[in-house]
Amino acid sequence: MKNMVIIGLGNPDPELEGTYHNAGMLAVDRLAEHAAKESGTNEAPAFRAYKDLFTYAAIGEQTFVKPLVYMNDSGRAAKEALRVLKAKPEDLIVAHGESDIALGEFKITRAGRAAGHKGIQSIIDHLKTDDFTRIRIGIREPNEEHRKKAGDFVLSPISKKNMATLTAVFDQISAKLGE
Repeated sequence: MKNMVIIGLGNPDPELEGTYHNAGMLAVDRLAEHAAKESGTNEAPAFRAYKDLFTYAAIGEQTFVKPLVYMNDSGRAAKEALRVLKAKPEDLIVAHGESDIALGEFKITRAGRAAGHKGIQSIIDHLKTDDFTRIRIGIREPNEEHRKKAGDFVLSPISKKNMATLTAVFDQISAKLGE
C-alpha cells in the first residue's frame, strides 16, 4: 500500500462501537495496527481529530481515517479528508460492512454503484465519482434459515466468536493490500 487514504465507515456513537454497522471502523483499527508493526513500532497508532469530521493516523504513506459523522454523511468526511491529505479519489480505499456477503468473506472492488449502501452513496455524491476502491466486509450470518433484513441485525453487538472471525478477515485484508 502506498499513498493511500483508508476510511472505515461506521457511526461515531460509543454504544455502536462493537456492532456490525461499524465493521469498517474496526477494520481500519486493525489495518492501522498492521501498518504500525510493519513500520517498526509496536505501539498502537494514535488517531487525532480533524475538526468534528474525522480522526486519522498517518503511518508511512498510508493514512487511516475514521469519520466522526454518521454513516449516511460519510461523504462529507471523505471529501474533506482527501482535501486535507492532498489525495485524489483514486487514492481512496473505503472499508465497510456488507450485508450481502457472508461473515468471514470479503471482496475488494474498484468503482461501481452504491447498491443501496447509504455511506457509499454519500461518498459518491460528495466526490462526484465512484472511482475509488471498496473493501466490502461480510457481516451476514452464513446459513441463515430466513434471510433477515440488514436493519434487523447491523446494530447488534458482535459476538466474541464473530469478532474473532472478523479479526481474521481484517488480517487477510491487510495481507491482500500489502501485495
